[in-house]
Order: sequence, then structure tokens, then C-alpha cells
Amino acid sequence: MSGEGQVRLLYRAGVLGMAVFALGPILYMALTAASVRPDFLSPGTGFEFTAAHFLSVLRTTSLHFPDYLRNSLVVSGISAALCVGIASPAAYAITRLPLPGRMLFLLCILAVSMFPPVSMVSYLFRFMGTLGLINTYAALVLPYTAWILPLSLWILTSYFAQVPADLDRAAVVDGCTRLAALRKVVLPVAAPGIFSTALLAFIFAFNEFLFALMLTTDHAARTVPVGIALFEGLHGEIPWGVVMAASVLTTVPVVLLTLVFQRRIIQGLTRGAVKG
Repeated sequence: MSGEGQVRLLYRAGVLGMAVFALGPILYMALTAASVRPDFLSPGTGFEFTAAHFLSVLRTTSLHFPDYLRNSLVVSGISAALCVGIASPAAYAITRLPLPGRMLFLLCILAVSMFPPVSMVSYLFRFMGTLGLINTYAALVLPYTAWILPLSLWILTSYFAQVPADLDRAAVVDGCTRLAALRKVVLPVAAPGIFSTALLAFIFAFNEFLFALMLTTDHAARTVPVGIALFEGLHGEIPWGVVMAASVLTTVPVVLLTLVFQRRIIQGLTRGAVKG
């Protein structure tokens, strides 16, 4: 085998290994959800298909899974919209206006975002309790927005820097204000980057666990990750089939969003990372 053939073989083996590593747990989760016994891989058991776990998740009112899913979608959607709505004009100002210390400002924003959430959750709980926001959407939307905003700002700053400044300069010459130039010229051109940022912010908020655990008390505002973690049967046993079925149903919206809009996501992230 030639050197080029060996490289191609190693490349394919690496891709296959990464695919197995990434998709293996998801496949096991789906099989466990669709199996009568969670230990179907044990010797002498075998796989027997059932849809009872999925039906139980959707129909058992005491599990409140539809409520958890609705809460996650609402909280994540609002948080993503706020992050993009705040980060877009901020990134535009950083890349267009002659602000002193722009890079220092971005580094400070990044440094603040590196504080571990566990170091702030007790103070955040007291603060939200003082405001009377415990177990409300606002108790999650506000910290989620603050937590994801630095990432959104960095991505959009990188992307806006690649949009030619001559476009909005021409709009200003034609009579547009800075905000009008941003709305009518820059945002349409930067739509792929904005969309990818919003989707990443949505996924980050959708998967968050610690804040949702500490700042919610029941199904009125509790999100899916916490709701699934608290699934527990009689005598303390964990209903693995139901847990895995709920996990599969939770993964479906995020996977569908990623598959449908993967081209826009890749375009938005790679364009902002390449000069020119």
C-alpha cells in the first residue's frame, strides 16, 4: 500500500473511531429506551422491543415530562434571543467604533465567564429569593443570559470583523444612523453567524443543569435535565427504561435543529474564524 493509501486508511479509521465514540452512547440510550429489560446486553437476556417506556413518559402525568420539555424550550429560546439581541449591537460597536481598550474589554468578559457556576449558585439563590423569583422562568433566563453572553459576544465579534466596514459606511453616507445600518445592512449579511450563535446559545441553555436544579422547585419552571435526573421509582430504584426514553425524546429537538441547519452553523462559525 502506498503512503497516500495509508494516510487515507488512517483518516477513515480515525473518522470511524470518532463516530463510534460519539454515537455509541446515543445508540445504547435508544436501545435501552426501546428494550423491555435495561440489561439486554447481559448474557442470556437478549433484546425485546417495546414502546411502553416512551408511552409512559408521555402519558404519566406524575412525571410531568411535557411540562419539563416546554419549560426548557421556553427558557432556552428566550435566553438565546436575549444573548443575540444584546451581543449583536455590542459586537458591532466593538468592531466598528474607535473604542479604546477593546481587546482588554473582551478579555475581561472572557475572564468573568470562566468563574465556575458552582461558586456563584448560593449567592444567586439568595438574590433570586430576595426578588421572589425562585421557581420562575426569570430565575433561569437571567443567569443563563449572563452565562452565555460572553460566548455569544466573542463569536459575533469574530464574525462581524469579517463583514466589510465599507457596507455600513456607505449606509451612513446615504443617511442611515448607526443602528439603522446595523439593522438594514450588517445583520442581513451576518445572518449565518447570528443564527449559529443563537443555536449554540439555545443548546447551552437547554443542557444546563446546576442553576435549574437550585433555582426551581417543581414542574412549573423545572427544565428537562433536572426533571430526568429526578425520575425515581418506588423503593428508590431508577427506572432506566423511562429515563432513557425521556433522554431520547429530549435529544430529538436539538438533533433535528442541528441536522436541518448544520450548513448555516458551519458557515457561520468558519467564516468568523478565517481572515478575509
